[in-house]
Amino acid sequence: MSQESTDGANVPLKVLSAGAPKTGVSRCAEAFFRQTGRRVEIDFATAPVLRGRVARGQVDADVVVAPLPVLREFLASGRALPDRSTVLGSIRAGVVVRAGAPVPDLSSVEAFKQALLAADSLVYNQASSGLYIAQLMERLGIAEAAEAKTTRVPTGAAVMRHLARSRAAREIGFGQITEIRLHLDQGLELAGPLPAEIGKVTTYAAGILAEARAPDVAVNFTRFLGSPWATETFAATGVE
Repeated sequence: MSQESTDGANVPLKVLSAGAPKTGVSRCAEAFFRQTGRRVEIDFATAPVLRGRVARGQVDADVVVAPLPVLREFLASGRALPDRSTVLGSIRAGVVVRAGAPVPDLSSVEAFKQALLAADSLVYNQASSGLYIAQLMERLGIAEAAEAKTTRVPTGAAVMRHLARSRAAREIGFGQITEIRLHLDQGLELAGPLPAEIGKVTTYAAGILAEARAPDVAVNFTRFLGSPWATETFAATGVE
């Protein structure tokens, strides 16, 4: 009996993915379909939402793409299969402004701190990357000064939409560099990664969920995500 008749070839492979590597994951899914004929459906969610759904068993997916520490939680709890993970690469937290707005000085922590204090508005999300920025404001000792001019939105994409529509003269946004690059055509400018001393780098990996309906196909897809072609594709989107 052929593989197509035993693994339900007409049933799409389902992927639950964090949003930061979305462009690379989507391009790899398209290439995997062209190569194998297997459709891939992707559901994107913020890392905290993704973690909660998998932990509660409230997910219909074969493969999960998540920050490496989150995937390790799934492995430890038995929610993901051992020895089946593929590291995709790392993504840096970045700073974004509306095109034509003043670009903050990222040459040092102190220069960046002064830029934050001088800004009219700050905007970041309520997901993992935004939680880091909130903690960073505390570390820099400017949380109280920043609070009154801070806008929190649900996702990285919402940060970009806010910046694109805003008319604040000096507004600074934060997000994963992959997310920022995805929205540059909305009239935004990537200022750069956070200064190295306070930078955040998140490594993402793909794993196979314990309830995968077609684990053999899921293995093939995660291996494809680690192929040289996929590595180049991710790199082109800002995944290092």
